[in-house]
Amino acid sequence: MMGTVVNALAIVAGAFLGKFIKGGLPDKYKDVVMQAVGMAVVIIGISGALRFTGIDPKVLGVDPMLMMVISLVIGGIVGEWLKIEQRLDSMAAKLQSRFAGEGTFAQAFVTASLVYCVGAMAIMGSLESGLSGNHQTLFAKSILDGITAVIFSSSLGIGVAFAAIPVFIYQGAITLSAAALKGILTPPVIEAMSSIGGVLIMGIGISLLDIKRIKIGNLLPAIFLPLIYELIRRML
Repeated sequence: MMGTVVNALAIVAGAFLGKFIKGGLPDKYKDVVMQAVGMAVVIIGISGALRFTGIDPKVLGVDPMLMMVISLVIGGIVGEWLKIEQRLDSMAAKLQSRFAGEGTFAQAFVTASLVYCVGAMAIMGSLESGLSGNHQTLFAKSILDGITAVIFSSSLGIGVAFAAIPVFIYQGAITLSAAALKGILTPPVIEAMSSIGGVLIMGIGISLLDIKRIKIGNLLPAIFLPLIYELIRRML
């Protein structure tokens, strides 16, 4: 779990540094930073979503684009039924009332949580950490997340620091169940999950730019549908 612990601490440290920087920035600069972050997140999401182009349909057993569309639709329906977005907002609101007074706390918490948990590095790094004790991938992710936390916190606020909680739970769960997941999380499945995650990150960027508020939380189940599909395919 060392890699996950370091990752969570890096997010907290980066968030508090960003909070310190934010305090000295005039509003006009905060707006520019916010727009820059939003555009950067959109580009990161697009690059991640395009991962499906490198997936071999024969190995995956289905057309990657078709899997992406079906996963997003089914995942969105499941997430809406489970009210994931509403529960995330509720959790963030409780944390805000207890630890902070910023109006952007919920947005900071949800946005940072999704960005840090979605992606191949989170999955692969956690697997490596659990299977071989190799934490190098998660250490590299910690540096990236810490830098991102500074940027996010400087524009969105201290809610970013609390994203360390879902990161710790998510990556910790993968690390602890690495042996059971090793045979299922093949490279094509990880690529499929990452490409769907890229679409969600792109949606986060769109929301940050105030173009359209997308309920990204309700789309979260879509990321795990390639994993479920692979499990069912092996059972059949």
